[in-house]
Amino acid sequence: MDLEQPVIRISVRNLVEFILRAGDIDNRIASTDKDTMQLGSRIHRKIQKQMGPDYHAEISLKYEIPCKDFTLKLEGRADGIIELPEGIVIDEIKGVLRELNQIKEPVPVHLAQAMCYAYIYAASHNLPEIGVQMTYCNMETEEIKRFQSGYIFEDLERWFYELIGKYEKWARYQIQWKKKRDKSIKDVEFPFAYREGQKNLVTSVYRTILRKKKLFIQAPTGVGKTIATLFPAVKAVGEGLGDKIFYLTAKTITRTVAWQAFETLREQALRMKVIVLTAKDKICFCEETNCNPDYCPYAKGHFDRVNDAVYELLTSSDELNREILEEQARKWKVCPYEMSLDVAVWVDAIICDYNYVFDPQAHLRRFFGEGNKGDYLFLIDEAHNLVERGRQMYSASICKEDFLGIKKKVRYEDEKLTERLEDCNRGLLAMKRECEEYKVLNSVSHIYLKLLNLVTELERFLEECEKEDIREEVLEFYFHIRSFMDIHERLDENYVIYSELDGEGKFRVHLFCVNPAGNLGEFLQKGNSTIFFSATLLPITYYKKLLSTGKEDYAIYAESPFDVEHRLLMVGGDVSTKYTRRNEEMYQRYARYLWKLANGKKGNYLVFFPSYRFLEDVYEAFEKIQEKEELEAFPALGHRITCVTQSQSMSENDREEFLNTFEEERKESLLGFCVMGGIFSEGIDLTEDKLIGAVIVGTGLPQVCREREILKDYFNQHGQRGFDYAYLYPGMNKVLQAAGRVIRTDEDRGVILLLDDRFFDRRYQETFPREWENQRSCSLENMAEQIKEFWKKEKEEAQTVRTKE
Repeated sequence: MDLEQPVIRISVRNLVEFILRAGDIDNRIASTDKDTMQLGSRIHRKIQKQMGPDYHAEISLKYEIPCKDFTLKLEGRADGIIELPEGIVIDEIKGVLRELNQIKEPVPVHLAQAMCYAYIYAASHNLPEIGVQMTYCNMETEEIKRFQSGYIFEDLERWFYELIGKYEKWARYQIQWKKKRDKSIKDVEFPFAYREGQKNLVTSVYRTILRKKKLFIQAPTGVGKTIATLFPAVKAVGEGLGDKIFYLTAKTITRTVAWQAFETLREQALRMKVIVLTAKDKICFCEETNCNPDYCPYAKGHFDRVNDAVYELLTSSDELNREILEEQARKWKVCPYEMSLDVAVWVDAIICDYNYVFDPQAHLRRFFGEGNKGDYLFLIDEAHNLVERGRQMYSASICKEDFLGIKKKVRYEDEKLTERLEDCNRGLLAMKRECEEYKVLNSVSHIYLKLLNLVTELERFLEECEKEDIREEVLEFYFHIRSFMDIHERLDENYVIYSELDGEGKFRVHLFCVNPAGNLGEFLQKGNSTIFFSATLLPITYYKKLLSTGKEDYAIYAESPFDVEHRLLMVGGDVSTKYTRRNEEMYQRYARYLWKLANGKKGNYLVFFPSYRFLEDVYEAFEKIQEKEELEAFPALGHRITCVTQSQSMSENDREEFLNTFEEERKESLLGFCVMGGIFSEGIDLTEDKLIGAVIVGTGLPQVCREREILKDYFNQHGQRGFDYAYLYPGMNKVLQAAGRVIRTDEDRGVILLLDDRFFDRRYQETFPREWENQRSCSLENMAEQIKEFWKKEKEEAQTVRTKE
């Protein structure tokens, strides 16, 4: 091999699945991919051990194909190589869940994978002919069915190079594009004057990527986290330290910010292909997302056309925005969602939700499936959200009543499936009788085995069922069961298994992931380096424990670039949100605080409450004050304060309407009543005079519930402060996020008011960021005077600046 020539590596499996795919997208055909069931690998090992001394298992095979200007390196692992007197046979094992009598011949892609291994082995050992054996094993019964075929080397070679020829243009595209990309990156410079501390942030990110480590960044609003992490990542790609950037977010608005950062770098002639992945239900062309060829014309024949659609798009445009993707999908009559996932394989940066990387049911198998890894750089924005999202992704539950519901649907349709459903129901009923309200369990492996038997019948039923309404319900149930089984395979010391009777009297079994760090790490280790960053990543030790298992992770604290004198931070200790102190008098005190704040200076304010109930109670008290005192107490103002409230079921239009009220000119103050941790406490930018104050009512602690108590007990047992892990840290994160709405730019001025006596507690104070050191205490009696002094000082400073100008 020419060491000067670039090398393109691809696995045998990825090659055949990419080049030889054909036909329709069809969600009616249940997947039996062994990636979705770790049980398959155990079946492999069992079969291999039974095969005797002539059977050699898990043989690594590599083959280099010289091409013009590059070398293609094909890699794979044969399940078995059998040495028989009459010759060599390559064995490819596939674990399946359906009955073997339904398999009449090998799946073409499976056979092609075995044929590639056969060619590589025959070419390496100068064999004139070689055999191929396809071994299918039912994972429930362990019954085996085999298909044998033999190949003359010349015929196999002709087939092999025809396959390689179809991939060669894709490999050549990779080489040529990478040269253009890397050349453009060399000339890119940081697009702005560095803010205070920002250069150190950029350097830290680059150094972390260079050393293939993880970095946790606590960076307040205004530091410019997005560009400060993206820029060094782009430079690292240009220097061969990574090949693909995954910019991961929890919210749509932060995806937009990341896209805009790339656009800023493109102004310097950067050539990088960037894609934002849009959820299937949002980008689907059909009224209903029903992915089968009978319903969707874009699903019919999709795989026959999609490779050509992707290649044309990549070679004709650097722009890959949503409009261009949809236009290309319509032109080639392919599914826009599936096409976008295929495009993602060839781009340099992917901006997407966490679940595309971490969710065991939804992650991109092209990158993160079994055996797949790459030179990925993970930039995880708003990383504080990943703790709860991780717990959700790696937890699962089943409900006894769901089994009864499906049983009623199919009892006259399928006797065998009905029996399996009843068997599961009996097992769950026995558990229910031992559970009064809630019970921690050591194991549910007996239920898992029953589910394994059930899944086989569900697979068969879904392939045979012709009644679409029944099939849809059974399919949804099937996916739910498969998800539970997949999570069961992950059970370890980071899980708590428990059963409960819920408020509706339904019996559920939960696999609750209390610490998602290990599961997240399984996917992060498929890349080179990870940067976790957020404006609220305090305390860092808490997030390091729950997001990473690494012992050598770095952490930095980026100082706020804003002058703390431009913000008045006050803590009111004469009020409390504790349940024992909630009464009409307390709601009135809170309402009086809001009244004085809004009348201290005309402007827009957001008020964040611990719950909708608390919001409603204070709002009612506030309205009474308005009615009684507005003109008497403040005749000079003479205007009623406008109030807008967040409701529990706001549509997109409702949200936009709510935010638009902060853009309008008005003669009076505006109070927005919101819920902490809700849609208005993160990711919204109301700069300058669009927002001049925020009130945080309470410490944001989650409500006491079963899962929170499980978390508390778990961390107490593991030597941590259980209350802090389960309640305090998640609650204070909401507080910090809400407070972060006020000062967004150098021009912003504002008041932050923390109202709860618990904010004076040492444990809560420990979670305050450094820039909160200049906090002041206040009371209902002296707050108005402090606000008056602050705004007077700001006015004088503004006049001084104007005079100098």
